[in-house]
Amino acid sequence: MTKTLVTLGLSTLLVTTLMAKDSLMMATTTSTDNTGLLDYLAPKFEKETGTTLKWLATGTGKALKMGSNCDVDILFVHAPASEKKFVESGYGVNRKQVMYNDFIIVGPKTDGAKVSGMTPSEALMKIKSVEAKFFSRGDNSGTNKKEIALWKTALQKAPENAAWYVQTGQGMLRTINMASEKDGYTMTDRGTWIKYESQKRDNNNMKIVVEGDKSLFNQYSVVTINKDKCPNVKPELATQFTNWIVKPETQKIIADFRLLDKALFIPNANK
Repeated sequence: MTKTLVTLGLSTLLVTTLMAKDSLMMATTTSTDNTGLLDYLAPKFEKETGTTLKWLATGTGKALKMGSNCDVDILFVHAPASEKKFVESGYGVNRKQVMYNDFIIVGPKTDGAKVSGMTPSEALMKIKSVEAKFFSRGDNSGTNKKEIALWKTALQKAPENAAWYVQTGQGMLRTINMASEKDGYTMTDRGTWIKYESQKRDNNNMKIVVEGDKSLFNQYSVVTINKDKCPNVKPELATQFTNWIVKPETQKIIADFRLLDKALFIPNANK
């Protein structure tokens, strides 16, 4: 009886060890999670490689912090300037671009601020001048970083202390919902917007008011955590995922990921 228990215990330990070895931990932006992209990709990755993909969705700023704290093996994020600094710091290696979409400004269908068709700077200046409600994630995410950069281009700084400027501290879907509830404006990536549209359908009170400007380009990349800085990470599994997600077959899978017959992300690895 004792021998059987010992054998079972060793077997359990072996299985647990193997599971830990073949599990890749990722920190990622909320858009790859909220849109359902990772739920769509993870089973395909596991089927092909035998590696289980696990992830924590947060703002890019927090994801980078998790990387420098050695809490994850790989990042899948969308703030290129911050990512490059992360690599330069020595914590990140093998940064590879994967896909892109674009940022858009959305607002109530009534468009009380009358900003439809404006450039980002024109729209933000008009929103400020009429003090229309603007909902910012305020969470140092990739989207928030881009939004702050647009405010700085338009007005030298973001209006963080203005009563009409609301910092939600929430993810993108929740922030769009809050803007909708208050007839306000916000900035989102297009993939999350399409997800929001698919959820709301005929109950959607929001529309795109600003889009198409080259400043709204939104690149997503993966970055492996450097084992020299973080001895316990798994760079071999991170490299396995990187090689998998940039290969032509997976890039096509990303291109085929659609809602409402709209592409949420456009693959652009190796370009």
